[in-house]
Formats: sequence, C-alpha cells, structure tokens
Amino acid sequence: MDASEKVAAYYGNEHHFKNGIAQLRKLALQTELVETYKWSIPTYTINEKNVLAICKFKKHFGIWFFNGVFLSDSENLLENAQEGKTQAMRHWKFYSEDDINAMKVSAYINEAIENQKKGIELIKSPKKKVTNVVLPIELEEAFRTQLKAKDSFKELSFYKQKEYAEYIANAKREKTKLSRLEKILPMIVEGKGLNDAYR
Repeated sequence: MDASEKVAAYYGNEHHFKNGIAQLRKLALQTELVETYKWSIPTYTINEKNVLAICKFKKHFGIWFFNGVFLSDSENLLENAQEGKTQAMRHWKFYSEDDINAMKVSAYINEAIENQKKGIELIKSPKKKVTNVVLPIELEEAFRTQLKAKDSFKELSFYKQKEYAEYIANAKREKTKLSRLEKILPMIVEGKGLNDAYR
C-alpha cells in the first residue's frame, strides 16, 4: 500500500472516533498542508517538514503538533506528548466530536504552518561523543607495571577499550578478574580486540 491508501484505510476503519478524526482531517486539508503517512498515522507536512499528525486512541483522539512548544497556546489546550521525553511535540486531545471548535483548531493549525515556514523548530543539539573509557581498578593497576600494555591500550579504538574494561568490571569474583587480566594483557599488547576472533 502506498501512503494515500494507508491514509484512506486509517480514516476508513470503523472506530468510535471515526467522525472526530474526519473533522480534524477536513480542517487540515483546508490548508496548504500535504497529507502523507508516517509512524502508522496520517501526517501533514509543508516543504517536507512535519507540522502535525492526526491520531486516535481508545479514550481520546487529537492532533500532534511536532513543534507545538512554539505555539502561543493562549488557552493552554496543549499537553506535552510524553512528559520528560518529548521536548517540542505537543498534543491537543479531544474526547468527543463536540470538543472540536473548528475556528480554534484552524487557528492553531495555521500558526503551526506559519512557524514551520519561518523555520521555527527545535534544533537538536548533537550528542556529545564519549571518547574516554572508565577503567576498572584492576586494569588501572596492571597498567602501572605493564607500560607497554598501557600504551597499546591507548592505541585501540574506543569500542575495543570499552569491551576490555567491561570484561574485567563484569567479573564477579576477584579470582575471575585476575584470570581475565592474565588473558587480555598479551592481546592488548598485540593490538587485538577482545572479540576480534569472532568478527
């Protein structure tokens, strides 16, 4: 099925909020938004940027505004889509068709469109790349006396360093930690990764 068929199926399926979501769809389609289908729900875009989505659930239906945090929302109708997780998305919930005030809904939709045209959206900050591994005490102590192993360890990729550190740290007994250390130190000196043999 292509996007239009999926959208048709979504709105066509029997559901107790079938008429409610149809009304919201009608209001969305009266604008310049382009209707498509993403994340299993009808989604509306402008210049290929997500503006809103129309969704239905057991107890409510509504509109997700992808950058709803920037809407003026003078009547305080919007909720954080997932408290503590979503930063920009806001949800407008309806519990019956009677909750839909066409003028208000259109005003929110039009503001969301204008914001998107102006490029008002949450900029995701790039994830900080972790570049150093926390060494277990046993490995640190071994490196104090085995300088060649220490130097070789520094040359390994972050991923390989992490594997070695976890291999020692995850051993429960001291005896196991020591036998693991004995096994890996020559491998580190040779510049090998813990699981190179399996790659």
